[in-house]
Amino acid sequence: MFRTAVEHAKRHPGLIPQFFFICLGMGGASLYLIRLAKGPHVTWNKNNNPEPWNNLDPTYQYKFVAISTDYKNLKKEGPEF
Repeated sequence: MFRTAVEHAKRHPGLIPQFFFICLGMGGASLYLIRLAKGPHVTWNKNNNPEPWNNLDPTYQYKFVAISTDYKNLKKEGPEF
């Protein structure tokens, strides 16, 4: 398949940017999926840590941007597990 793409690129040089951006997009999507899979809320081994979300700090910021909330002064509401 790679050989076919190289042959097409040699015959039609206008395809080279398209191949580049397709590979760039696929690489970026793969890196993003790896980043999501390593998050604190994902469980890969249920025997070792069945509920990882209980280990999160009460000041853990779930949003990317919180304009009006100061997470350092938040108190935990709920029981300790």
